Amino acid sequence: MMTLYSGTTCPFSHRCRIVLYEKGMDFQIIDVDLFNKPEDIGIMNPYNEVPILVERDLILFESNIINEYIDERFPHPQLMPADPVMRARARLFLFRFEKELFNQVSIIEGGNAKLIDKARAAVRESLAQIAPVFIKQKFMLGEEFSMLDVTIAPLLWRLEHYEITLPKNAAPLLKYAERLFARQAFIDSMSPAEKAMRK
Repeated sequence: MMTLYSGTTCPFSHRCRIVLYEKGMDFQIIDVDLFNKPEDIGIMNPYNEVPILVERDLILFESNIINEYIDERFPHPQLMPADPVMRARARLFLFRFEKELFNQVSIIEGGNAKLIDKARAAVRESLAQIAPVFIKQKFMLGEEFSMLDVTIAPLLWRLEHYEITLPKNAAPLLKYAERLFARQAFIDSMSPAEKAMRK
């Protein structure tokens, strides 16, 4: 059985929980208090961060690596594209999400006021740019739910919590977000603290 060490409010841990529930497999989640981490977190991950996935003698950290491993190990439903070209494009998108969106999240969660406002503006701008995609398609890569949707969903859920208000032209993105939030795996993946982030 896989064990995921997961922060109850950590967006990166949330991604991994979504994938585990999408796959509908046997797993165990161990909640980690981000402000009082047990010593073994630092032993399993030299960066002393969650999420961490443990399966027998395998220990993985970094949410994208964990999620790709789970996807390859349990291929149904497949979340990364089967075609090498599309898979490379998906990885490029994932890289851009980290650089343009999730780097800002760590600033919003722990920076000073000036930096936080800049980070909020950067997230708002990046999301507004991708909003038109959802006029024509249901999910990031078209009609099929994929790893890109998994990756961005925790951020979209936290917009209100992070005090990020999107412009009116981002309406298609907000409709897309509601589609993600309605998925059973997303609902099941949330901790009580995450559920409380939205009114």
